[in-house]
Amino acid sequence: MNTPERKFFGLGKNVFIAGLVSLFMDISSEMIYPLVPLFLANVLGINKSVIGLIEGIAESTASILRVFSGWFSDRIGNRKWLMAAGYGISTLSRPIIALAAGWHQVMGSRFIDRFGKGVRTAPRDAIIAESTDKAYFGRAFSFHRSMDTVGAVIGPLLAFFLLGIFANDYRKVFWISMIPGIIAVLLIIFFIVEKKKNNADDPERPRLTLRHFDRKFKFFVLIATIFSIGNSSDVFLILRAQQIGIPTMMIPVVYLLFNLIYSLSAIPAGIAADRFGRKRVILLGFILFAVVYYGFAVAENMSSVWILFGFYGIFMGLTEGIQKAFLATIIPPDFKATAFGVYNTAVGLAMFPASLIGGWLWDHISPAATFYFGAITAVLSVMLFIVFIIVSRRGVSRQPTSSR
Repeated sequence: MNTPERKFFGLGKNVFIAGLVSLFMDISSEMIYPLVPLFLANVLGINKSVIGLIEGIAESTASILRVFSGWFSDRIGNRKWLMAAGYGISTLSRPIIALAAGWHQVMGSRFIDRFGKGVRTAPRDAIIAESTDKAYFGRAFSFHRSMDTVGAVIGPLLAFFLLGIFANDYRKVFWISMIPGIIAVLLIIFFIVEKKKNNADDPERPRLTLRHFDRKFKFFVLIATIFSIGNSSDVFLILRAQQIGIPTMMIPVVYLLFNLIYSLSAIPAGIAADRFGRKRVILLGFILFAVVYYGFAVAENMSSVWILFGFYGIFMGLTEGIQKAFLATIIPPDFKATAFGVYNTAVGLAMFPASLIGGWLWDHISPAATFYFGAITAVLSVMLFIVFIIVSRRGVSRQPTSSR
């Protein structure tokens, strides 16, 4: 006999636990992430082009795995253990950076961390989608992003206090970051309950091909990819803040502000997207990004940096979870993980040229050029997304709620 699924704050148990998992993993990750560019630049003496190369390789090369992980998850009908493996791999990357004596080891740690993200992302997103009614996709994915970002608030805050306790010893902070990562893995193992799927009843065994997806899906992925080419690594925002005059000890606090506003805006943005339309919220986010990156290009004082990081947090709240919520409405039900894998891979691969271009523009033209480039690609994405909205309205009469 089937028993009603237990709800936590109106969300399914799996959605709630997935949020807790991301909370603890982001505490772990964000204890490290805002310190990495400072560690590379100030301790190891690495220039900005190499930092961009490290971030590009870490994000994009590992992103290739996301589409294969999503396809494999659909193929074997399993989400939970791929998700656990991905979080476990990321946790095991922490000792490498703690022991790093050169930038090659830092790149190795970042690659392994992102490799784990590549394994876990698509199966995790599929679990969230499969555990949520379509009408509540926006709030479910936004809740997950909010919990993820609460961890990103706690992480830099812990890093700030630990740096003070350990007299700016980055390596001790890196070691301690393993603890919340281990908690995240244990939560998956003991509390995520996956719905069993009988592959024999599937109309078609998932294959790694785009023919399962329509033009709407492909056009949306193209727009997200173009947008990502200008959305270089956040390390450039951190380096820009330091260049303008934010003290090194305050960098984690600036990053904390960004993540705090991100976490506070994500759930209201998800509710608004479910009620007023996900496409409208995404479009607003793209426009805000263009304004924020232009602001970073022309910023001249510390006050403007604090304000811009705040608005950058609002942009993230408007787009990160909402894009996946929208995506969940335009993909076939039997290919959810594959679709999320394709999307995450395309966006992740775009981060390789994004970070390389960002670093090259910084070193060879000016720091402002990095952000002008991002603003221009965002404006292009806005125009393409408006076209997407106009074209997608043709199917409204046939599927009135399929792609809000």
